[in-house]
Amino acid sequence: MTTQTTPAIRYAAVTFDCADPAELARFYGELLGHGTLFSTDDFILLGTEGVPGLGFTRVADYRPPTWPDPAQGKQAHIELGVDDLAAAELRALELGATKPGFQPGEKRWTVLLDPAGHPFCITALA
Repeated sequence: MTTQTTPAIRYAAVTFDCADPAELARFYGELLGHGTLFSTDDFILLGTEGVPGLGFTRVADYRPPTWPDPAQGKQAHIELGVDDLAAAELRALELGATKPGFQPGEKRWTVLLDPAGHPFCITALA
């Protein structure tokens, strides 16, 4: 008789497609204070050993999301908890984020776009 065991599975990272992994890794690394765990010309993983990280992979002919227009869906979306919504927005904009005109959060969160066009939210609710 064989005994089956359930393998340990844990969330390790989420990876974003982009045209320039170095640019996107620089943005998120500075925004979140993460260092580089692994790097090649086509892939960069940010984070801390043992903690889920963020990856960025080069995709030929990358097309950025067109959020809120569904023509080229948002592809991925992360929520970032902050202690000061206005200060976090300013910092993200200084690092290269942009702020779309459409803001559905009604002052509870702010939607920003990273340098590759992926939407992300900053919120004081988390």
